[in-house]
Amino acid sequence: MKINFKLYSLLLLTTLFSCKDAIDIDQPGRLTDVRAFESIDDLKTGIYWLYDNLDWTPDMALSAMYTDEIGIGVQSGNQGLSQYDYILTPSSTASSAFWTGLYDLVNFANRVIEGAAVYTPTSDEQDQYDAILAHATAIRAFGHLKLLAYFTPASDYTNDDALAIPLVMKVPSITEQPSRDTVGTVFSAILADLNSAQQHIDTDLGLVGDANSYKTGDAITAVKAIIAAMRGNYNDALTLSETLVQKYPLATVEEYPLIFTDEIDTEVIFKLERTRNDSYDGQGSVGSVAAGGWAGAIFCFSGPTADPYFEVGRALFNVLEDGDIRKDVIVHPESVVDTDYASKTAGEFKQSDILYVGKHKGSEGQELMNDLKVIRVAEMYMIHAEAQAALGDLSGAATTLTTLRNARFSTPQLPFAFSNQAEAFGAIVDERRIEFAFEGNRYFTLKRLGPRANRDAVKDPKDCELAAVQNCSLSSSDYRFTLPIPLIEFDGNPNLRNQQNPGY
Repeated sequence: MKINFKLYSLLLLTTLFSCKDAIDIDQPGRLTDVRAFESIDDLKTGIYWLYDNLDWTPDMALSAMYTDEIGIGVQSGNQGLSQYDYILTPSSTASSAFWTGLYDLVNFANRVIEGAAVYTPTSDEQDQYDAILAHATAIRAFGHLKLLAYFTPASDYTNDDALAIPLVMKVPSITEQPSRDTVGTVFSAILADLNSAQQHIDTDLGLVGDANSYKTGDAITAVKAIIAAMRGNYNDALTLSETLVQKYPLATVEEYPLIFTDEIDTEVIFKLERTRNDSYDGQGSVGSVAAGGWAGAIFCFSGPTADPYFEVGRALFNVLEDGDIRKDVIVHPESVVDTDYASKTAGEFKQSDILYVGKHKGSEGQELMNDLKVIRVAEMYMIHAEAQAALGDLSGAATTLTTLRNARFSTPQLPFAFSNQAEAFGAIVDERRIEFAFEGNRYFTLKRLGPRANRDAVKDPKDCELAAVQNCSLSSSDYRFTLPIPLIEFDGNPNLRNQQNPGY
């Protein structure tokens, strides 16, 4: 994606600082907000820049490596073993990658918003101008939400007085050292941004790419449904998710695989489009939560069956059922399955049971490169079932979950039936595990719902033996399901040292 040089220079050189630095020297030739945004096209370029900085591969890598989705691959060079062993500290890549990456995104959004404030649109430009602000505001909300989701314990999502993350609603000065704001304050700001953005975000800006690769009113509704579930506002979660369940049809068994080869967008509410020669076209950070690059490169070096350093974990494979189209998508058809794998030595197992990840095989002729599906309508089915269960409608939750499950099989399945909420939540988490495998969902699912569902991250013993790890499971109540504030933040902001998350 080509970026306007004026805007690129402004963002690159002054990312974390305001236009007035501590010395307030007005250097000749300095690029100010006024000069960066001189037209509607400049502002649109700012939106391109924001979307170019949105990535979902770190979420996918975190969910795969810190839970029970993957096993060590036949071509492993010991990539990612510390993450695989559930080792998470303030110096871990996961901590710094999410913190710095998401605050960069928030700051970029604030720069576009503040830069737009110095531009006066004509009457003919007003609708586009409003839509540009809507996109920037929605992305700022998205960045803050992800920060809160990862860096705040799930038990505090409903506690307005608990500590969340520093809320950054303007371009900060070099001297600012913000402390963590409360959960209630941050959620209120996020929802205010989302509500404001939703009024104008569906105005057509003529942006390049598929419509659902940019935030839409429906994407905002989906995010608000997720927030409502996080907050325990289940009446709102039920209503918001119902709106999208009625609007977006589930894929048929024949259509479902085509979603993940980017041939159709059925079910997709919001995605991040990836294409040849864009900023993410290439091998990302190997075996790291920093990720980036092609989605499939989180697991393989060059091709889905050529040299995998991660494979489908045996614990995940063992819960996949024949006849479920999701199994055909999750596990590459060229995989080698050893039905007697448990009796093998670690060395034998590595060579006899090779389960290639099939969900990100590639598109446009480029192996491992696929669009990143951030929100599919299946998520709204899950939220809907969760809300029904939480509100005591166990039969409704069973029906909703059965409807989704039936869409993944060619023949009708036995309907769910729940005798209590714990059973319902357990089934929801189990179904999420299969539905969203390798899509960046498992970590957050276990963090948020695992304790209520009595579900943890549990690897297969043979995968653990092969990797020689100390920890083969991680309780969903463990403090490591909340990321620590990174050490690098303390260097510039010592105020946060006394606000570190529990356990670190």
